[in-house]
Amino acid sequence: MSKPEEMNAVEWQARCELAALYRLVAHFRMTDLIDTHITLRIPGPEHHFLINRYGVIFDRMRASDLVRIDPQGRIVDPAYADHRVNTAGFVIHSAIHMARADLNCVIHTHTAAGMAVAAQKQGLLPITQHALKFYGKLAYHTYEGIALSLDERQRLIADLGPHKAMILRNHGLLVGGASVAHAFQEIYFLERACQAQVQALAGGCELNFPSSAVCTHTAEQFEQDDAENIIDLAWSAALTLIESQRESYCS
Repeated sequence: MSKPEEMNAVEWQARCELAALYRLVAHFRMTDLIDTHITLRIPGPEHHFLINRYGVIFDRMRASDLVRIDPQGRIVDPAYADHRVNTAGFVIHSAIHMARADLNCVIHTHTAAGMAVAAQKQGLLPITQHALKFYGKLAYHTYEGIALSLDERQRLIADLGPHKAMILRNHGLLVGGASVAHAFQEIYFLERACQAQVQALAGGCELNFPSSAVCTHTAEQFEQDDAENIIDLAWSAALTLIESQRESYCS
């Protein structure tokens, strides 16, 4: 399926990019059957964003499976009126999109490693280079139950503060980025940092912690990734992993 005639090229491109991101999240085993969600803001004054049609497995997500909704969670396109949207997905993602204009793409996961670190009182430890990307730049949100209440949105935003990544206590991981590429970079590094921590703690030996000065320095070094185009390079490289699926996900 090519771009529908009634849809503008900007939205179709956004749909293809988001469908590709869903498939890459599946490729790296960061899925939880049909739960968890990824959203992308559609450029324009309407403040609409795309979210997955609830019930589609991530490694089969297509551009046409994505549903355009407004900040109130209402489906915009009547052609998608029979599509179901995850309520918790709307609550969490609408909070971020409405409050943070700089975060156009938001990813939420329930991986084993992410949930494990979310359950650990100390949170993410500064014990690996991947973890140091988030040193002093990681937020935490206390678990309140399944995110079905709109009241929780303000607390989510307050806890996120100026950061782009957050651990939802006893729940999972949440990241945002200016683009699909930026969001993918955030979740990839945060997930890998959690995986490494779980394995390091399982070893039962004493952990080595870099000095606070080194931790701060390393976090600052990671900030150069965008300026040096590393984030876009990594996204382009990741897309080659699903290159054979392009016709499928852009349908």
